[in-house]
Amino acid sequence: MTETEVSRRCLPASTLAARAAYVLRGNDTGTVITAAPKLYPHMWSWDAAFIAIGVAHLDVRRAVSELDTLLAAQWHNGMLPHIVYTEDTDYFPGPDRWGTHLAEHMPEHVRTSGICQPPVHAISVRRILDIGRRAGGSDRAAVEEFARRAWPSLYAWHRWLMRFRTPDETGLLAVVHGWESGMDNSPRWDEPYAAVRPAAELPPYARLDLGMVRDTAERPTDTEYDRYLWLIEEMRGVRYAPDEVVRESSFLVGDVFLSAIFAVSCQVLEELGTELGRPERELRELAGWAAAARAGVLASVDPATGMARDRDIRANAWLSARTVAGFAPLLCGGAPADREQALLDEFTGPGWCGYPGLIAGIPPSVSPADPGFLPRQYWRGPQWPVIGWMFGWAFARHGYSELAETMRAEGLRLTAAGEFGEYYEPFTGAALGSTGQSWTAAVVLDWLCHAE
Repeated sequence: MTETEVSRRCLPASTLAARAAYVLRGNDTGTVITAAPKLYPHMWSWDAAFIAIGVAHLDVRRAVSELDTLLAAQWHNGMLPHIVYTEDTDYFPGPDRWGTHLAEHMPEHVRTSGICQPPVHAISVRRILDIGRRAGGSDRAAVEEFARRAWPSLYAWHRWLMRFRTPDETGLLAVVHGWESGMDNSPRWDEPYAAVRPAAELPPYARLDLGMVRDTAERPTDTEYDRYLWLIEEMRGVRYAPDEVVRESSFLVGDVFLSAIFAVSCQVLEELGTELGRPERELRELAGWAAAARAGVLASVDPATGMARDRDIRANAWLSARTVAGFAPLLCGGAPADREQALLDEFTGPGWCGYPGLIAGIPPSVSPADPGFLPRQYWRGPQWPVIGWMFGWAFARHGYSELAETMRAEGLRLTAAGEFGEYYEPFTGAALGSTGQSWTAAVVLDWLCHAE
């Protein structure tokens, strides 16, 4: 498909907005807005945060109830689980494979996975609060009451991350599974995953995802899945005790992208807490956590490339895969002006958003100039609208309004056909993975409503 062919399919903004609303309402079970109708029939933690932002433009109270559902599944120790399961059984791994009933801190009334995802939830609450306040009336009252109610849960979530996921002196928050990063099979994890050795007692399994996509090459391989599932077995073995998980997991990586999100989310939560009159001690803690994580992100920068790096804690080694995570300092800020400008130039330049032939100028998950770039393979090359939204939001927060507008316009260019793909082929604009993806519809709707 040529760029001209894609452009002929571009929908008017009003039609695109209507389709986005249709996807979000169609994926709504009444209690959960599922991530996608077939491939992902449950609630994912960071998906739900973005979904709620989009839904707030349609129904503020429904956006509030979506996050209430997620927060109701919070573990007693503060962790927000990465999946909250519905009654649908057409997904693997399901709750029985996770075995989180073994965990001491697991709430009794829900079924969840045993790991977490990036802490974007404070950003979501802030955005929903702003949307609800603009709506006024009962919507304003409802969203302000929700913000007061949700704040302690978000504070406990951030405290859990700081308490259990900062295992070394780098300041980076660690993940014990690539799924916790949200970027499941990114090249970021190739080296740490290579050290994960599934044992013979790995229980057999049958993948369901491969039967729900047109091209199985778009999905992670079976070898990758063996490693994913072995890490779950290790966590089950220690009954999901968070200290034990960090000590025993074969996979332990300081995640620079998650750390940057955590830093800026702590700032957002602190600002919201100040507005809500929360105790000074809690606000000081959030400021300190933000500073520590930001320092860890900035200290990870490779002096040769200027890009941030993850750290394999088990191997005591920096990881230098050329992925979009290298731009993490642009999310959390704090870099010296010259280094930040150099990173912005790289971001917009010919190795990334300005690469010749891209259908839209948002960052691919891996640089197209990298030998390992795979344009159709999940987090190994495709463009993800939600990542464009994250950078656009951060640029607006840090005062780069022109760049923020570019992310919005280019994100809409990528998604203009109205299929709402999970991710997109960077040169054709083909929607890949699951279509009718809720978080893609949500960020599109927020982009379209940005001038409200």
